[in-house]
Parts: sequence; structure tokens; C-alpha cells
Amino acid sequence: MSQITTINPATEEPLASYDLMSETKATQIVEAAHAAFLDWRTKTHAERGEHLNAIAAKLRENADELAKLMTREVGKLYEDGKTEVELCAGIFEYAAKHGPEVLADEERVHGDGKRGVVTYQPIGVVYSIQPWNFPLYQPVRVLAANLMAGNGCVLKHAAICTGSALRLAEICVEAGLPEDLFQVLVIDHDISDRIIAHHHVRAVTMTGSDDAGRHIGAKAAEALKKSVLELGSNDAYLVLEDADIETAVKFSTIGRLYNNGQTCVSAKRFIVTDKVYDAFVDAYVEQMKQIEMGDPMEEGTKLGPLSSQEQLDTVVRQVTKSISRGASLLCGGEAPERVGAYYPATVLGDVEPGMPAYDDEIFGPVASIIRARDDEDAMRIANDSRYGLGGGIFSKDEARALDLARKHFDTGMVRINSFGAADPNMPFGGVKNSGYGREHGGFGMREFVNIKSVFLPSKAA
Repeated sequence: MSQITTINPATEEPLASYDLMSETKATQIVEAAHAAFLDWRTKTHAERGEHLNAIAAKLRENADELAKLMTREVGKLYEDGKTEVELCAGIFEYAAKHGPEVLADEERVHGDGKRGVVTYQPIGVVYSIQPWNFPLYQPVRVLAANLMAGNGCVLKHAAICTGSALRLAEICVEAGLPEDLFQVLVIDHDISDRIIAHHHVRAVTMTGSDDAGRHIGAKAAEALKKSVLELGSNDAYLVLEDADIETAVKFSTIGRLYNNGQTCVSAKRFIVTDKVYDAFVDAYVEQMKQIEMGDPMEEGTKLGPLSSQEQLDTVVRQVTKSISRGASLLCGGEAPERVGAYYPATVLGDVEPGMPAYDDEIFGPVASIIRARDDEDAMRIANDSRYGLGGGIFSKDEARALDLARKHFDTGMVRINSFGAADPNMPFGGVKNSGYGREHGGFGMREFVNIKSVFLPSKAA
């Protein structure tokens, strides 16, 4: 039987090996999850919430262990790992607190004043396919919402963080969640495609690249399963003519380097107007030059390794190709000769269409700087992308920035004079090739439910 071996990207040392499951074993897990769902669906929202709060407490209890595990598996900074655990606990608590209201029956009127009820009922097992960059957060944002909705869940996580996936499932059971309601499938892509078609799988959610999203979305559609896809992006941050340069540089640095530059909503393309171009670029490049790579376990490290040698090779290839097509290297750009998948904070200038740094998503600490004539041109360039997940605007005029964000930015999320990844109370998701559907903010709890209309003969109150 084939195996998965996880490797520490900072030290290149093997961590653990896991046997890939057979299709028979994977099918048994799906069927067990369905059986557990049949009981779970009968629980009240309050009863489900008690379980979610217990999982949150158990996550906090094991925060140090989980953060270290994520650091070992994917190179995440240890401090960021602890923050991720706390975010996950907050997501479970948010679902427990707000789920009863979000999922409550609604009274309607039909016909000549008769009573109607709209009820949000669970549908079954949700198949969750998740990437490695946030080993806990990615599966948790699906799991918390769907447990509250009354569904079961099976997870296929990225191979390189298999240990984190299995530990999350253990913690849920330790917190009292029925054992089969959430389990992990350690399977290859071929078996995964067949799991999508299994009759007990009622919905599919996936986070990853747009190419992977096309494949998963097509498989789900072929089997007539609803899907939610959160795909990649090359998020644009606009530095407008009236931007405060100090604020723009601060959050552009944080936004590009957060999670070692491996975040779908990282600030990636910096579109800078002529009026402030030189001031921003000089200050930003100087700031990025100060970022030193280091051991992700050490306090104070600002930039750890990429998640794998494969990821490093991809980033190197994208940067090299961009430079060969005319981009200028303003800092960084050369992987050091050291053990580990390290890549320095890098800034590319003179970025134009036809370069990976303009057209594609670089999943690493590489910033693309694009010159715009003025604010209008900057907004045009921002939307000149097949992606539409997030973005940002730096401007001293908050009201105008809000107007641009609301009416003109063709993305699912926009940050103004700030940077952040996710918040449990704000919807998360994109448009165009960045996918469809929403998570967080209560919206995720309604993605995979049966919105059922019940028509009664009695008069509405």
C-alpha cells in the first residue's frame, strides 16, 4: 500500500508516514459518517452548540501542541500557529452562538394569508477538500458551520499536513463529538473523485487553485452535488494618490509576508499611482530588505520557509519567468544555500501583463509592483485579473475608498488601510476564477442546508 510521508520544510527531516486508505476503507468512513448524521440531525441547535463550545475549549487546551505540529509540517511560524488555533476556537464559538438564530425557522405568508414556514434542514455528509497553508483553519471553517447546520463531514486534507488533520479529528472526539461524524480520508486523487460521486456525499467544498477548482467543481456537477469553491487570487492593493505612505508600507509588508506569503488573500499586486510611486516603492523595498529568514519556531522570526521544496521550486520558476519577460528585481529573488525551503522577501518592479507576477498567483513572499497613471487607472488594473477574492485600498479619504470598494472593486472582500485574513463575523469568498459560495458571517451555515418550504392551511398570525 502506498504511503504519505510528511517532511519538515525547515529541516528537510521526515516526520511521519501514513498508509493511503483503500477505496473500501474510505467508503466505509463515508457510510459511518452518514449513520452518525442520522442521529446528529435530530439534535437541537443548542445541543449542537454545546459540542462546538467543547471543541473550542479542547483546541485551546492543546494550542501549544497544535501550533508546533503545524510548524513542523508546513513551516508556519509558531506564533502564527497559536493565533490560528485561537481563530479556530473562535469560529466554533461563533457558530454555537449565532447558529440558532441563523438557522431558525422563518414565518412567511402564502396564498390568501395562509401560514408558511421556511425551515433550514441538514442534508447529510459534506465532503471537504482542503489545502495545507492553514492546516487547522481550512477544515475548521467548513466543519464548524456544517456541524451546527446538522451535517456530517469527511475531510481530505493536503498530504503534507496529514498529521494536523488526524489530530483535529482526535480532538473533536476527545471533546465529545460522535466519533464518526467527522473523520479524515487519507486517499489519493482518483479515490477522491469517486468519493464525490458516493450517494451519501451530498455536497462538496474545496479550497485550492483555480485549476483544481475546475476539476472538483466539474466532478461535483457531474454527480449533481452542490459545491462551494474558494480558489486562488492575485489580490491587488491600490496605493492611491492621497495614500498615507507609512500606513501603506506597513500593511503592504504584513500583507505580503503573512503566513510566509502563502495565503489566498495575501496582498500580492501593489498598484501604485504615479504621484506616490517613488515614495512608496523606495520605502517598501527598504522595508522588505530588512526581513530576515529564520527558524519558524523562534520568537521574533518574521519569515519562515515555504511549505515544501515543490512549493519553493514553483515560486523560483514564476519569479525567473517574470524577470525573463521584463520585470525588474528590486530586492530578494535568490533562494539561499541552506537547508530548508527558504525564499527571501522579494519585490518585482515593472510588472506587466504576460508575466506570472501579473497574471497568476505567486504563493510565496513575492510582491509585484505595477505603476498606474492615476486612481482611475489603478482601479482598472486591479480588476484586470481572472481572479476576484480580495484586495485593498490605501487612501486618506475613507468615504471615497468605501465607495470604490462597494461599487468598483470586482472582488468578494476589500480591506481599506489595513490587512487581515479572516474574521468569523464577515463573509469570506470570491468571484470570477476565485470561486463561488461564502463561508463565515453566518453565510456558511446556510450553504449546505435544505431550505424547505412548508405550506400550512391555517391563517398566518
